Amino acid sequence: MKTVRHLLYGEIIRAVLFVAVGFLALFLFFDLLDELQALSRHAAQGYKLQHALLYIALKTPDHLRELLPISVLIGSIFVMARLAQSSEFTILRTGGLEPWMALSLLLKLGLVFVGLTFFFGDYAAPWAERQAQQIKAPFLGQLTVGQTGAWLREKQGGQQFAVNVRTFDGIGQMQNVRIHAFNDQGQLLSITTARQAQIQPGQWQLSDVQEKTILKPSATNPAQFSAVSLASKVWPTDISADMVAAAVLSPDRMSTWELFGYMTHLSANNQNAQRYEIEFWRKLFYPLSCLVMLVLALPFAYLHFRSGQIAGHVFSGVLAGISFSLLNNVFNFVGNLQNWQPLLTAAAPALIYSAISLAAFWWMVLRR
Repeated sequence: MKTVRHLLYGEIIRAVLFVAVGFLALFLFFDLLDELQALSRHAAQGYKLQHALLYIALKTPDHLRELLPISVLIGSIFVMARLAQSSEFTILRTGGLEPWMALSLLLKLGLVFVGLTFFFGDYAAPWAERQAQQIKAPFLGQLTVGQTGAWLREKQGGQQFAVNVRTFDGIGQMQNVRIHAFNDQGQLLSITTARQAQIQPGQWQLSDVQEKTILKPSATNPAQFSAVSLASKVWPTDISADMVAAAVLSPDRMSTWELFGYMTHLSANNQNAQRYEIEFWRKLFYPLSCLVMLVLALPFAYLHFRSGQIAGHVFSGVLAGISFSLLNNVFNFVGNLQNWQPLLTAAAPALIYSAISLAAFWWMVLRR
């Protein structure tokens, strides 16, 4: 059994690595074409080729996260079909390799791919994305969203705060910040504006501050307010840099822990967290699709091939991988529009393909 395991694992790992490198080279080539246009647009700001190449290199972890499940499917289908065509898998079956034993071997290998996908998606890709944004920010401007920037809410005791951040560098430095304070009845209490703000643990350090506080109305002047200017001010808050980045960046660029923290913050402040909840569960379920792909590839080892048929079955694997990615994206968008249950929305593509994989395994392997 040790020899069988080394044979299958070695062949599949080499094939998956080959497919992943090929797809990665294609994706990086497309990124290079995009960055060549950025080079011409922002050459006056000092954006040079070395910056573009480093930015492209930092996109690698995110591409690997996207490509690993498809690469596992294509690579494993190729290996299974080739072993079947050369009758090697028939010899292994004659030597005692039962279907459930083969499935168990593939699932154990799949756990390795699951771990790699989770590592790239939850740790390497978010870190690399922030480093990439930090490289581009001095030349292309800081992160922003829409015409009014990012909006966040927070409750503190008997007050509520609506915070507007126009630009953010992705690390901890913000510009053009406005903080609106309201009481429990929704009445505006004060507006604080700051030209710059630095996010620190448990607080924001505001610089060049203008603070307008609405006073209690009187009979002679029903709309009184006081205005003061301050060089700096500390505003205590639990809004972290990750939460600001979450409001600016796309949710798929965040780690699972950041998504969990931000959707908890939104729920605590009575805000809609549907989009982030779906992305949170997608982050958890997406690595498990590597297991689904291996189960889907196993029946190909039990087929009888003629010469030249492997290319056709590998092509069918490519189509299956593309259809899985499309279904994953479709459920994401439709789930947001229809307010579907986030857990079921994220799990549905993997469950559908798991059912197809197990049905194919039963029909083509066990039933025969």
